[in-house]
Amino acid sequence: MKARIFFFAFVASLFLIGISQTVQRHLAFDIPWLPGETRTIWNIDARIDFDAKDMPIIASLTTPKAQAGYALLSQNAASPGYGLSFLDDAFAPKAQWTIRKATGKQTLYYNIQLLVDSKNIDPVSTEMPPLLDIVHDPASTDIIRDAFKTSADAFSFTRELLKALNAQQPSQNVRLLLTSKLSKTDLLITLLNEANIPSKKIGALHLEDGRRRQHLQPLVEVFQETDGVITSKLFNAASAEAVDRHNLLLWDQSGKALLELVGGKNSKVSFSMIIQELPALAAILQKADKEHLFNFSIHSLPVEDQSLFKGILMIPLGVLIVVIMRVLIGLKTSGTFMPVLIAMAFIQTSLVTGLVGFILLVAVGLFIRSYLSHLNLLLVARISTVIIMVILLIAMFGVLSYKLGLTEGLKITFFPMIILSWTIERMSVLWEEEGPKEVILQGGGSLTVAVLAYFAMSNEIARHLLFNFIGLQFVIMALVLLLGSYTGYRLSELRRFKPLADRE
Repeated sequence: MKARIFFFAFVASLFLIGISQTVQRHLAFDIPWLPGETRTIWNIDARIDFDAKDMPIIASLTTPKAQAGYALLSQNAASPGYGLSFLDDAFAPKAQWTIRKATGKQTLYYNIQLLVDSKNIDPVSTEMPPLLDIVHDPASTDIIRDAFKTSADAFSFTRELLKALNAQQPSQNVRLLLTSKLSKTDLLITLLNEANIPSKKIGALHLEDGRRRQHLQPLVEVFQETDGVITSKLFNAASAEAVDRHNLLLWDQSGKALLELVGGKNSKVSFSMIIQELPALAAILQKADKEHLFNFSIHSLPVEDQSLFKGILMIPLGVLIVVIMRVLIGLKTSGTFMPVLIAMAFIQTSLVTGLVGFILLVAVGLFIRSYLSHLNLLLVARISTVIIMVILLIAMFGVLSYKLGLTEGLKITFFPMIILSWTIERMSVLWEEEGPKEVILQGGGSLTVAVLAYFAMSNEIARHLLFNFIGLQFVIMALVLLLGSYTGYRLSELRRFKPLADRE
């Protein structure tokens, strides 16, 4: 009794390990359940134009940092003759071009690929931007005092300021401030800092497929701390409402200049973008390769070895089909797992070609083997002769099909020759001992199981799941062990009870 309890506990453990590992792999790495799923990739080009002053050039472009909804896949730049460095600054990462001397118009390109990833979240900010040193102005003090009376927090205070700055009939104080050299965005930041509310300037890019020569939209990010939790919202100085972050890429979060240029003048930066749909697994592998998430999986192997494992990992599914057909159905086969190997050959040859080739080889092989049985040869010599005979038959069928223009026939070389030889030997002995009926019964059973295993092993969904979710091998093992403990009647044995059913 204890042995049975331990057995079922072991089977349940295997099943749970396989399911949990599969679900964890899906949730952690976002591997899709079904083949054919796609992921959205934004391909964005930044173009930098400027006039060089015939002196050393240093051009530093602020690049996007990690943010919610997007994962960085790759970044590169086209800069003939320039040295290029990616400066990894946590607050303002940059791409920097350098050259000893340049003259005339210069154009530099920076490209970035971003994966739209809803699971990618913003790193939690633990610090607010520092307040700026502001010279208090009587006009701004009056505006701040009025907005403070009708607000409750930093965000509502910002909205009240924006209402005042964008009013159709602004007050005298607002008109006075608007005549300054500051843009409305810089003016808003100045007022917020004067009111001791942390804020910074953001350069945002509105993502729209096919857009060209687009420029960054200036926004203001306002910070607020509530119960020790820092939150922020984006505001456009031209309106009073918070900005929707959907399809919005925060390109420049440095609060400083987008482009810092030494040795040049008349600089400008423009952006172009297109949207691409990439197979989900390819996109995830690009992301994972960057983050080293797949270092201990089959995906880290060379492509040639991955292709090999794609076939090997399907064998357990074929084995499960064999166990079901033999244990539950009671179908007889010639050899225990020979149908699985034949099914693998069918995958290489195609089903119809494989069936025709298998039947022809076995039929001709049995005919020749019947002659060998009269020679009273030893087993090793007889099997060796059959192997050579099978090779010659495969070569002959290949040449014949080629001459007849049947190129599909050349695929017959994918059949496992040793297995075919043992199959012919076993069927020949069975013919002599049990008669042709048993040969047809076991041969037909083997082909039936092989065809079922072929359909299961060639199914794209099954191939995708078993290759990408290695934990499913534990699930198959658990099912095989569970079927191995079955001691009831097989389906084919129920016909013995048919006379009793007729009698009732």
